[in-house]
Amino acid sequence: MARASLGPGLDGILVVAKPAGPTSHDVVALVRRLAATKRVGHGGTLDPFASGVLPIFLGHATRVVEYHLGDRKAYRATVCFGASSTTDDLEGELSPATGPAPDRAAIEAALRGFLGNISQRPPAYSAIKVGGRRAYAMARAGETVTLASRDVTIHELTIMSWDDADPDRPIAVVDLLCSAGTYVRALARDLGEAVGSAAYLGALTRTASGPFVLEDATPLDDIRSAAADGPAGLGPHLRPIDAGLEALPEVALTAAEVAAIAKGQFVRPAAGLPSAAEHYRLRGPGGQLVAIATGSGGRLAPDKVFVAPVAGGHAGPTSAT
Repeated sequence: MARASLGPGLDGILVVAKPAGPTSHDVVALVRRLAATKRVGHGGTLDPFASGVLPIFLGHATRVVEYHLGDRKAYRATVCFGASSTTDDLEGELSPATGPAPDRAAIEAALRGFLGNISQRPPAYSAIKVGGRRAYAMARAGETVTLASRDVTIHELTIMSWDDADPDRPIAVVDLLCSAGTYVRALARDLGEAVGSAAYLGALTRTASGPFVLEDATPLDDIRSAAADGPAGLGPHLRPIDAGLEALPEVALTAAEVAAIAKGQFVRPAAGLPSAAEHYRLRGPGGQLVAIATGSGGRLAPDKVFVAPVAGGHAGPTSAT
């Protein structure tokens, strides 16, 4: 559901259905222009050839991006066997595999070895920095790039379809649920190696980013149309700032407690704390989101505050500009 702004400008989460083609930066720049605000962030980069869920955070919502950095991601990946790619995806230079092409049974068996916690070597063409330089820039310059492996988690991995019309280059469409930081390109590459062949990522759609799913995402054309008469047209497409943070317990504050939080002060809420948690969502008497706070010993310390102190001891919405 949409939520009214906490102040001038737009505050909330716009879940975009990114098409293949533009970069994530391109999409963010478009939303920044249409929303007429500089305060815009996103929840996880998608490669230009990839499509799918791209959560974009506007105004005050940029302050909660950090709570979504660890969100699980779900993808539908097209894995092409029988060739390797310099970039591990369809945009690189392809080389035929030296080994025979696998059959579906071999892939099904190999997938089980990728479930759970695994060590993964990121693609050479990635945005990881090496000595202050992006790995992809080094690779494009012809330099040898060696990236350290990292631990990721594959929670689910299932073949959705298998196409062996070309027996030398079969194609598998795979659904996966994984931890943040997983490179699906690297997974495709490693899957090919695991069956004695080679593989690259032919297409990728992110079907979910944490709580945000593709079925509920807004296409770019709809976003452009909504903002045709001004930024306010985007309002109905925005999710609340705390959308996806429902696991954080809510605490109802009195007006006096809201005023204290607005000043950055500790409070010991009269309503008490509902349960032990690392963070809490604080709401004012009218139900408005006031802050996200940490709690200890029945006391709340403001972490992210969305209201500003005003004269008279009350608190008002902060500016989103």
